Amino acid sequence: MKYSYNKLWKILIDRKITKSEMRKQAGFTTNMLAKMGRDEPVSMETLAKICTFLDCGIDDIVEINKENEGQKNE
Repeated sequence: MKYSYNKLWKILIDRKITKSEMRKQAGFTTNMLAKMGRDEPVSMETLAKICTFLDCGIDDIVEINKENEGQKNE
């Protein structure tokens, strides 16, 4: 699966919130922010903290796209 946090970055820009400010106020680590910057998966706990901070739903901040749909995982 491929993850994208582009929706999150757009919300931050629209609300004039820095990534660092979000990280500090939502209460998660710089490592999680770095993983999101690389479009890697993060924990539901981290996503929930961000959603609580931004007062939004998970589908407002992350997109999950299936790769190789129709092929079996090896």
